[in-house]
Amino acid sequence: MTETRNVRKNDRKSGKKVPQKIDFRAPEYYTNRELSWIKFNERVLSEARDKSLPLFERVKMLGITASNLDEFFMVRVASLKDMVNVEYTKKDIAGMTATQQLEALNIATHDFVNLQYSTYNRSILPLLKQNGITMVTHHEDLVQEQAEYVDRYFEEHVYPVLTPMAVDSSRPFPLVRNKSLNIGALVYPKDAAHSLRSRSGNKTKEDNEKESDNPEFALVQVPDVLPRLVRIPSTDENQAMILLEEVIERNINRLFLNYNIVCAHPFRIMRNADLSIDEDEAEDLLKEIERQLKRRQWGEVIRLDVEESVDRNLLKLLREELEVDDAETYFINGPLDLTFLSKIAGLPGFDHLKIKGWTPQPPKYMNPDDNIFEQIRRGDILLQHPYESFEPVVNLIRTAARDKDVLAIKMTLYRVSGNSPIIAALATAAENGKQVSVLVELKARFDEEHNINWAKTLEKAGCHVIYGLVGLKTHSKIALVVRREEEGIRRYVHLGTGNYNDTTAKFYTDMGILTCSEPIGEDATAVFNMLSGYSEPVTWNRLSLAPLWLKDKFIYLIGREAENARHGREAHIVAKMNSVCDPDIIEALYKASAAGVKIELIVRGICCLKVGIPGVSENITVRSIVGFFLEHSRIFWFYNEGNDEFYMGSADWMPRNLDRRVEIMFPVEREELKEDLRNFLRAELEDNMKAHLLQPNGDYLKIDRRGKKPLNSQQFFCKNARTNANKKKDVISERVFIPEKAPKEEDESSTL
Repeated sequence: MTETRNVRKNDRKSGKKVPQKIDFRAPEYYTNRELSWIKFNERVLSEARDKSLPLFERVKMLGITASNLDEFFMVRVASLKDMVNVEYTKKDIAGMTATQQLEALNIATHDFVNLQYSTYNRSILPLLKQNGITMVTHHEDLVQEQAEYVDRYFEEHVYPVLTPMAVDSSRPFPLVRNKSLNIGALVYPKDAAHSLRSRSGNKTKEDNEKESDNPEFALVQVPDVLPRLVRIPSTDENQAMILLEEVIERNINRLFLNYNIVCAHPFRIMRNADLSIDEDEAEDLLKEIERQLKRRQWGEVIRLDVEESVDRNLLKLLREELEVDDAETYFINGPLDLTFLSKIAGLPGFDHLKIKGWTPQPPKYMNPDDNIFEQIRRGDILLQHPYESFEPVVNLIRTAARDKDVLAIKMTLYRVSGNSPIIAALATAAENGKQVSVLVELKARFDEEHNINWAKTLEKAGCHVIYGLVGLKTHSKIALVVRREEEGIRRYVHLGTGNYNDTTAKFYTDMGILTCSEPIGEDATAVFNMLSGYSEPVTWNRLSLAPLWLKDKFIYLIGREAENARHGREAHIVAKMNSVCDPDIIEALYKASAAGVKIELIVRGICCLKVGIPGVSENITVRSIVGFFLEHSRIFWFYNEGNDEFYMGSADWMPRNLDRRVEIMFPVEREELKEDLRNFLRAELEDNMKAHLLQPNGDYLKIDRRGKKPLNSQQFFCKNARTNANKKKDVISERVFIPEKAPKEEDESSTL
């Protein structure tokens, strides 16, 4: 854990410089994971506050911060609360106990939510109004025509769906669903003698007044089967809208005809949604996960959102019944649950308020008209999504399903789209008599139910379905097609950094490779044999797998650069991923930096590493790119004395990926593809429009680009992909004797 440090201090007696020992695991050299995540969501929020962006892009980003925060609470905050409840006192790598983390997060998340709503109220709402959309924030602000419309809408569309629930001695406090939006009300009978609750007609006026001093609680769930945004008549040329909860609150007296309404306020809760599955004891993993999913809606309440103006008696009752304290209560200055903003960002029209949509281009190394197997045999193919189309991956499985010479198809599936063409192709392959084996990871968080349904569909089609491994999540992205050819059996392999999801492939930046390399094909076969049975190879040809081998491979590669630096040779590491928080990896990076290795990290999300520590991380820089697309690829470049080695894979530098998941890292060996990756990483390192640079104090700041040519790396990649596609069209045009057309000039400001 300790190592001689390059920096030396004077010995007090002799005055000579003596080597100092340093503990690279010292807590002060690390940032808490959860607080680092808050910093990431702040970077997303900074996009919502960026005045240079089109309004709807800002609206979308603000909505994303809300959905991000929901998941963070349901999983990470919930996990910390579990630790506190069982009196778990072990400290994290930053030296913080679970209790200390919760205390720090309480401050950070309350500040973050305040900034969210400040952005919404002071910036987004006025700009929406200026651009043709008026949000009626309170039903009291409706003019007569709007009020009449809202009342009719309530009567015709909303009222039949609602189920008001009362609470009394015979009806206990209802179970409130996780993330559901509800309206809580305090009510008392208008006339106790005629109330449905009255068991006697002999109550006096004094009895009725006494009841009004002790109102009863009632609850109405805002139905998620109805649109939350309700369009209403406008008083000007703008589109006017009101939220569904305001419609219900305005008409809540119609749900309690014999009662006076003391108050009515929306509230929302967040529950612990982290499933606890004892896989060793579960006889049937699929059934056990199905059972646990039902419990997710009723986990411990970890957060309560209420209006700032909430009635204090109502708040007291909610806190007591839901068992939440002050720290877990969030007073919201605006509509609860800002995820509805995605609906505004998706409104038709308003093109001037949006970033121009992007259509993925044909891959640089492929011709859609040529047989995919022939193309892969000509050489490894690099795919860059979403700049290039995901269609070749779908086409590989679809073609294999119909090809008479294909014998088997094997895949891992972690998250797939709702109407997945890959699932359909796999089912077709099984129906055509192919040997189809699919590992469907049932434990993919928040996609469990989705994946259970797909697993059942594949099984019905005749596929052999594996439900993952006990104690591990299978997060690797690999597909294997076994084909009989004249030369014998040939294996075609796809390896990627992202999921087999044709929908997210249009929004997530990911990399993939198509190859028929014999060593990789042998490794791919070994991977599936390991996943489906007990066959674990002694060695691997090209692939590196977690949880047994991958971390050691990374530490070896980092250590090799450090050794080169110690011998005075140039040493350089560039690594791009989503998160860095594995202490073993960070320690290796610190040692390499101390040895003189130049380390450039591109980390979208969590980063527990600190920069600028004298003698420890002076040679490390960390940047985070938050833009139109979600950065998701994992790419690793090791200089290796000029013999560059490039790797890609499914794993981030996190303990969960390296120690508790099945992950795959694979090399990129074709020289043209290496050059593509080299240029890709260089462009991201030069991004000065969407990149945030980590500072020694832990803050992330946008790069000062004064005097520099602006570079948005995502726009740059879009432009390159379009250029490559146009060149390919020109070549094809010449081949079929069609006169060449001059490419249309593009406006660089609207590349996306």
